[in-house]
Amino acid sequence: QVQLVESGGGLVQAGGSLRLSCAVSGRTFSRYVTGWFRQAPGKEREFVAAIAWIGGVARHADSVKGRFTISRDNAEKTMYLQMNSLKPEDTAVYYCAASSVVLPSKTLDEYRYWGQGTQVTVSS
Repeated sequence: QVQLVESGGGLVQAGGSLRLSCAVSGRTFSRYVTGWFRQAPGKEREFVAAIAWIGGVARHADSVKGRFTISRDNAEKTMYLQMNSLKPEDTAVYYCAASSVVLPSKTLDEYRYWGQGTQVTVSS
């Protein structure tokens, strides 16, 4: 069992920055890939970024490359999403999730555990 708790969302102006955090707990958390997904109103949930806890291999969606960076602190058991140069189209509920796959995956169905989500709103 893996538990995930997000924090750090909020309201920011376009061009601004936010850092999301995801506290991860559970007996075998170190074996999991963890990732960020987002869901805007009326849209499907989409992949943002993912990282493997062992080795730190990461991948980012094309829409956020160069602006968002995923990272993790193994000692603190926390995953982060640094979001810079935010755009109004980044507005969404951001979820962290955990998967037992070996390498970071963008496939939503491969993630078994989910957090409750945190709202990010970017004003123009």
